[in-house]
Amino acid sequence: MRTYTRAPARGSGLGRAVAVLADVLAFVIGLWILLYLLGANRGNAFVDFVHDAATWLANWSYDLFTFDREWVQVVVGYGLAAVVYLFIGHVVSGWLYRR
Repeated sequence: MRTYTRAPARGSGLGRAVAVLADVLAFVIGLWILLYLLGANRGNAFVDFVHDAATWLANWSYDLFTFDREWVQVVVGYGLAAVVYLFIGHVVSGWLYRR
């Protein structure tokens, strides 16, 4: 009696890479939100790098909605970008994994 195993999908490696990339992008944005809320020193090189990267990634979503309080603007503006990157990245990853 033969047993058959399913061969790995061709797109599984690429799908995994897309998911990891989406996770890293969302992590950078989430890290900036956390650093902002904790009042991190913006003169620090690491904080400045994270801020620049997150600003570049969330450039399209930051002013989509405006709020009176700055911390709400940061959380919603950057958070929306992080959620979109995660959603789209994992949808594309799932599609590639099934190919």
